[in-house]
Amino acid sequence: MAKTFYYLLKEARPRQWIKNAVVFTAVFFSGQLLNFPLLQTTIIAYISFCLVSSSIYYINDLTDIEKDRLHPFKRNRPIAAGKISKNLALATLIVLIAGGVLTASLISLPFLMVIAAYYALHLSYSFVLKNIMLLDILAIAAGFIIRVFGGEVATGYHINFWLFLTVISVSLFLAIGKRRSELTLMSGWEGGIPARTRATLSRYSERMLDVYLSMFANSAWLTYALYTFLAPPPILRKSFQVLLDDSNLYLFQERKWMVVTIPFVIFGIMRYLQLIYEKNEGESPEKVLLSDRPLIITAIITGSLVFGIIYIIGK
Repeated sequence: MAKTFYYLLKEARPRQWIKNAVVFTAVFFSGQLLNFPLLQTTIIAYISFCLVSSSIYYINDLTDIEKDRLHPFKRNRPIAAGKISKNLALATLIVLIAGGVLTASLISLPFLMVIAAYYALHLSYSFVLKNIMLLDILAIAAGFIIRVFGGEVATGYHINFWLFLTVISVSLFLAIGKRRSELTLMSGWEGGIPARTRATLSRYSERMLDVYLSMFANSAWLTYALYTFLAPPPILRKSFQVLLDDSNLYLFQERKWMVVTIPFVIFGIMRYLQLIYEKNEGESPEKVLLSDRPLIITAIITGSLVFGIIYIIGK
């Protein structure tokens, strides 16, 4: 029984849930993360996306059993490896869908519609879009964007336009990096034929994906830099204001403090590119983010700086 539960949980891919954390983007950057009712709503939205995304993994693996068995890593997934029966997987799928819809309905009808759109996108991807060149990449990126939009709908707070463009650029960067690593992995694996595991892989060339990666790596940090320059500076807390005279207070208030995070964002992008090209690890972005120490440290420093500027210096 315990082993069966383990395989069911493994098939749900809880490691992938880290990607759903982007639902906190709106509440975090709008300075409302410590607003308990909004935080509670966002946590429910996060849980809903986790249940929904896990159900989609079940759908994908149930429909791609034969192809997954030809993949060096995917063949070890519980359904493809025969650790879970199709009937048990189908029953678990129904429970996950019901849980995702139920938790979404606790927030609002508009958020439930976002969840429905997320489902529609991924079902379209599973059965159609993943076989169409370029649309497969755009569909993967759209999944990240819908999650961010879901956080906005759930809380009623919206992110800055330039930050939204950053989300789009990073989403496309990660999606293209995933394809680039998949192509390299399957081309270098003995007995691996890219088209047999994913139809579009045989249509992409490494040179084409390299150009796309370069394009969106640049747009990611540039749009973020524009966000830090153009976003209004935080309003200082009174505890900081009393420490400064009038002239210094004015200069302090006008500083674009968020620009200090730009070097860390650039390093994070460069490090991720290094992992894609030197270690072929971009196929699973969540695995890279959870296992690479330099990236983890960079993410912690960047997150701490942003939190400090918005929630400690500002109010």
